[in-house]
Amino acid sequence: MTRRATNRFVNFCISLTLALLVLSVAARADSDDGVVRVKSAVPMTEAIARIKADIAGKGIKFFMEIDQSKLAADAGIKLRPSTLLVFGNPPLGTQFITSNPNAGLDWPVRLLLTQDDNGDVWAVWTDFAWIARRHNIRDRVAQFEMATNVVGSITSTITAK
Repeated sequence: MTRRATNRFVNFCISLTLALLVLSVAARADSDDGVVRVKSAVPMTEAIARIKADIAGKGIKFFMEIDQSKLAADAGIKLRPSTLLVFGNPPLGTQFITSNPNAGLDWPVRLLLTQDDNGDVWAVWTDFAWIARRHNIRDRVAQFEMATNVVGSITSTITAK
């Protein structure tokens, strides 16, 4: 590895570590429901674009985008902007399901982007430690930590302008 490539790698690692430290302080499940919320610094459409680009850049499989607001509007119901992104890494996610088949209820990953009454955009997902407790999975600690780090990295793309 060249010195330049090594420096870039070290800078990347430092940036990722700092982003995860900030996120670990800001992104914690607030209650026993396992819901984690991170406030976006960018508008909804940009947040969706950034997250999808980061997912693609990481080589993670993107399954679908569900515009819940549009579905509501089609049913004659007014709903604040709300989009559900579904993605995952099958080699990682299926490890949880092999530990407990009921964990399939929580995989692949679902990340909700929603806008509140004040116009603030939030990324919302289920805390992976909570999922582990929910399904009594104790033999996949490293994998749950990896999933937490990956979603933390993905959502960090929207916490700065």
